[in-house]
Amino acid sequence: MTSTTDFPNTLISLPDHTQLPCEDGTFVKNFQEHPQSILLTESIKPTLQKIHPDGQYCIGQDSGIYWRITEPLERGAEAPDWFYVPNVPPSLNGQMRRSYVLWQEYISPLIVLEFVSGNGDEERDKTPWKGKFWIYEQVIHPAFYGIYEFNKASVEVYHLLENKYHLLPANKRGHYPISALGVELGIWQGEYQNVDLPWLRWWDLDGNLLLSGEERAEQEYSTLRD
Repeated sequence: MTSTTDFPNTLISLPDHTQLPCEDGTFVKNFQEHPQSILLTESIKPTLQKIHPDGQYCIGQDSGIYWRITEPLERGAEAPDWFYVPNVPPSLNGQMRRSYVLWQEYISPLIVLEFVSGNGDEERDKTPWKGKFWIYEQVIHPAFYGIYEFNKASVEVYHLLENKYHLLPANKRGHYPISALGVELGIWQGEYQNVDLPWLRWWDLDGNLLLSGEERAEQEYSTLRD
């Protein structure tokens, strides 16, 4: 039997989010990624505030999830385009998160979303210890993994069951229910930030589109005007 004394200083030597790189120097792959992330975050916030009245959740946008120690350090992280983690503080020790560190907080994201800018091979790579799909499925364990391809106006959503991802079927609206959040995920063709594209959006379980802050303001203005 081993004991903690067999591995002196192992636990205290692990770096936290302030000691790990929070960027790798690469550019955002296209102009849509940033507004797409903002749209997802803005429209889901009212729902998350109801689920978490204490504010204990965090959202990452192109931020690192560290899952192992490597050299260089950033190779031990995946950086989803968007992810949500329930029941964790939005900041740590009064500081904004630089990254999300699994060995520090243990709670896996509920959902991870990747926006495809190439042919999708990277997002579907199942190579052990290297492939993004394998790392999410076998190590990081988000309950839902979405692969969004705006060039195809499509999204694939996988659900983790017994440590394996299973492709979810779309419902009659062509959406994918995220049961733990009480929402659906799907493609919406329309204009956001002056660009008409097939955007990745949320709906409630009755099929009502969850609105961005700007859309909510326009709706309230129209109601008052009428």
